[in-house]
Amino acid sequence: MPCGRAAIGHRRARPSDVIIVDSSVWIGHFRAAETEPVRKLQTLEPELGPLLGDIILLELLQGARDAAQALLIEQRLRSFPVLSMLDADLAVKAAANYRLLRDRGTTIRKVADLIIGTYCIEYHHSLLHDDRDFEPMRIHLGLQVH
Repeated sequence: MPCGRAAIGHRRARPSDVIIVDSSVWIGHFRAAETEPVRKLQTLEPELGPLLGDIILLELLQGARDAAQALLIEQRLRSFPVLSMLDADLAVKAAANYRLLRDRGTTIRKVADLIIGTYCIEYHHSLLHDDRDFEPMRIHLGLQVH
């Protein structure tokens, strides 16, 4: 299974086609929630199937009830390519984004959301989410949402 940023250029014709699905939507999907983001996930075209960030995989696995549920979640999600979402350059950009948002009166609650949002911004990927922390990134930083 492809891993890391290099896989993106080979997998997609255009970066704007890339969709990252946040853990907030995966959780809703696993719980059979009837929300707009979950419906969008379920209707994605196969060729536009989502990519999974390693940080998102971490969030989903750490929230599992026990090892058996974590294994089931991992097995279900391993059918999607897993991207490495953080390196030194992105860490610097994410910190700058945090400061910019803080200067504009918004504090992002979770570091993982800041990394995911910054990754999507830097690589021009759309984010499918159901989490209010991404809205300031959309407004002030240009995060593309699906």
